[in-house]
Amino acid sequence: MPSRKKSASRTRVLMGGAALAVVGAGVVGTVAARAADSTDATPAAAPVAARNGALTESTHLTLDAATKAARAAVEAAEKEGRQVSVAVVDRNGNTLVILRGDGAGPQSYESAERKAFTAVSWNAPTSELAKRLAQAPNLKDIPGTLFLAGGTPVTAKGAPVAGIGVAGAPSGDLDERYAQAGAAVLGR
Repeated sequence: MPSRKKSASRTRVLMGGAALAVVGAGVVGTVAARAADSTDATPAAAPVAARNGALTESTHLTLDAATKAARAAVEAAEKEGRQVSVAVVDRNGNTLVILRGDGAGPQSYESAERKAFTAVSWNAPTSELAKRLAQAPNLKDIPGTLFLAGGTPVTAKGAPVAGIGVAGAPSGDLDERYAQAGAAVLGR
């Protein structure tokens, strides 16, 4: 039977190797994502999801494009006298941009982020997803999701590349309209 010290050492080596693999994969993905022209508001020309041996490539929205979409959503709300928060998440649900409009409620920040995450996760507007709760009420228990109108996916070649969530307007329909205004500036 191996000693406790030897076993712990092997575990550290294995965990260290796994951590290096994760970091390496993240660097490859980051380099691929940054390779796109940052002035282009559309997602990079890389395939939406392609497998090449042991690696995959995917299309992600640039930070500039995400900021442009968030600003467009806030501006659409402001034109109608509404104070909202807007979140844009990438294909993996990671937050790229959050803008909290002047006077937006404190709950709107997190709600916008969760709506964006939900929209990109299911590649559907959150208003449609909210209707699914009648058939599958346990969906609401999935961590990080919010099944209220106000989130819309951004797609490229039919696959989700980002999600835009808006919260703070008097109704989810308005939130979703502002999210769609953000997606529209990206041509999606």
